[in-house]
Amino acid sequence: MINPKKAYLEHVALWVRDIHWHIRFFEQVFGMGMREVDGTPESPRQYWTLGGLQFIHDPDHQAPEGRLAHLGVMCEDREAALAAAQAFGVTEMPQGRNWLRLPDGLAVEFLQAQPASCVAQALSIDPRAQA
Repeated sequence: MINPKKAYLEHVALWVRDIHWHIRFFEQVFGMGMREVDGTPESPRQYWTLGGLQFIHDPDHQAPEGRLAHLGVMCEDREAALAAAQAFGVTEMPQGRNWLRLPDGLAVEFLQAQPASCVAQALSIDPRAQA
């Protein structure tokens, strides 16, 4: 049976000790420039790249595991996805009703695509297709 719901991973958020190093690395190696910044480019608290990465500056972060802050999932119909998620024992997070904590601790941010049709367009891209 084909699932009528459509969504894609819009971004992955990571805690990083040296945010400027990560910004330079992903820009110079992969060409992932700035999409958005929380703070200023000179002193960012958070930084989003074109290409789906979000860096959260935490100079005191020490754990080799647990750097993943959350998954941002772009939904064709956020309300339908949130309703479907309730059957899985998830809990709402303080950030809002579109932020859910999964039973194993993973945080997921549900984002509404504008326009919704862009989800189908994104899913139609075959990243392994030969150029």
